[in-house]
Amino acid sequence: MKLLEQYSVDSVFLDKPWKKITYKDIEKLSGKKSRSYIYRSLERLQKESIIKKEEVGKSLLYSLNLTSLNTKLYMGFLEEYKSMSSKHVPLSLVSNLSNLAFKVTPFFILLITGSYARNKQTSKSDLDVVIICDDKVDPKSILAELKLESELSIPPVHLFVFRKKKVLDMLSSDKENYGKEFVRNHLLFRGGSSYFDILWEAINHGFNG
Repeated sequence: MKLLEQYSVDSVFLDKPWKKITYKDIEKLSGKKSRSYIYRSLERLQKESIIKKEEVGKSLLYSLNLTSLNTKLYMGFLEEYKSMSSKHVPLSLVSNLSNLAFKVTPFFILLITGSYARNKQTSKSDLDVVIICDDKVDPKSILAELKLESELSIPPVHLFVFRKKKVLDMLSSDKENYGKEFVRNHLLFRGGSSYFDILWEAINHGFNG
């Protein structure tokens, strides 16, 4: 986790990427007390067009600039790095699932959600896996390819496969649903920039967490 410690201010924007946050939020989430360190980090992120700053009343609010490709690539990388640094996740199993999905399509997003994403798993917990694929791909073909590995693995895998459009529909809905749940609580292992593409589109359609 050395990279995330080095860029602790950058990482606070992973918590709720759709949210505008204050300096106090950043100080609390980053655990940094040095004002100069925090402001230098914020200036760097603004210079690289990764975040935006706006004045609202007497407050300054900071948010991700999700119109920028640089933002999607960088934040996607940070999310994947954070996930791959997790000690409690069976990474070899995640890698096997990713390799099997790749046989069907090279373009997909792979997330872990549920108890493993919260680091609250027990010996009886399943590994909840979400794969998001292109709209042209049949989710059943990915489910079929991963079926045997999911059933025989330890821990057992509870697999969900959604097309991109289905995820956007869930995030755009006024009702609570599984899509909103896994966006709020997940570890991202593949397809970081594509994930932030979806998130940006969902935010444009009213998603706010």
